Amino acid sequence: MVVGIGIITFKLHDCRSLKSKRKIVKSIISKIRNNFIVSVAEVGLNDIHQKAEIGFAIVGNNRGLINSCIDKIFDLADSIGLAELIDTEMEIINL
Repeated sequence: MVVGIGIITFKLHDCRSLKSKRKIVKSIISKIRNNFIVSVAEVGLNDIHQKAEIGFAIVGNNRGLINSCIDKIFDLADSIGLAELIDTEMEIINL
């Protein structure tokens, strides 16, 4: 079994409240869920208006396929355009 984990950090420009941040984060999460079969959630920076951290996990049996899927998720997150992608992290674990 292969587990892929990714974390995406966004900078939210012109975001002045947690309510407006929540709207943007929910939109990004739903777009990722609609395009990929992954578990995704906001995992950090919950009280900061200007930044968001979204994490996701995917499970499979092929390391190359998991790596490719994570790269595609990063590309999608960057192309959405709702927020500036400032950092990505990924880890692939063989169990």
